[in-house]
Amino acid sequence: MFRFLRQAQQSGLHRLEFSLGDVFLGGSTASWRSGSHGQDGITVPTERLLDAIDEQTLLVPVSHVIFRSAYINDAKAIIEKAHKVGAYVVLDTFQSLGTVPVDVQALDTDFACGGVLKWLCGGPGVGYLYVRPDLGKKLEPKFTGWFAHQNSMAFETGPIRYTDPPFRFMNGTSHIPSLEAARPGLKIISEVGVPRIREKSKRQTARLIELVDKQGWQVNSPRDPEKRGGTVSIDMPDSQEVCRELLKREIMVDWRPKAGVRMSPHFYNSDQELETAITAVEEILKGRAVATR
Repeated sequence: MFRFLRQAQQSGLHRLEFSLGDVFLGGSTASWRSGSHGQDGITVPTERLLDAIDEQTLLVPVSHVIFRSAYINDAKAIIEKAHKVGAYVVLDTFQSLGTVPVDVQALDTDFACGGVLKWLCGGPGVGYLYVRPDLGKKLEPKFTGWFAHQNSMAFETGPIRYTDPPFRFMNGTSHIPSLEAARPGLKIISEVGVPRIREKSKRQTARLIELVDKQGWQVNSPRDPEKRGGTVSIDMPDSQEVCRELLKREIMVDWRPKAGVRMSPHFYNSDQELETAITAVEEILKGRAVATR
């Protein structure tokens, strides 16, 4: 993203204003001038975001699904507005790809990026980048390596002669063990099919919310299944300590500030495992209450 900004600036384009929500973007955070999340702390007000994208905007980096709440941004509307004013969009699909259908061609996004660690079951060390084909032939990455050279095995010195996409956007030698470790997960996701995964995810996350409501804990994720990704963020008392105790019981969850415990059932999780997780939280909270008497 920042390499693209630098290249655009060097090319004489000076519209370097960011327009995005106050959201985590694969290691970078920025704020758009009209504000951040909505008043509920869960959703992103789409109209305000669209209003912030104008003729002074060059690039709109935005998360497809917000990591904290699992709110699904209206990527289509954001991309259409950006293109209307001549801006580009970097769509971060780390929190969506593998559990929410993503069609980069239908969305007409300029760039999409993410990693295979989460919903794609691929392990650490592997990321992906999509560049719209017509842009791919025009851009010249400034941070590059010998894989991007037109004749990589010639080991030429001097200015690089870029090869065609997608190798044009690569650097040096890839980490082969990580790539090999990622293959089985990607194969399974492909075989199961993201549409089927999505339907099960909507049903199981709805069930989680139902169980949480019975306990009176706060749900920090959208209740509308069409606006909710694959995660339910649950803010129960002492949520960070609860998360630690759940991990000790080998119930795989995580915790984030202003979110609470994030539960993310995937295609391999059973409905009974949802019940087990919530029951475990009840037991942990009862144990903590006894301990503090």
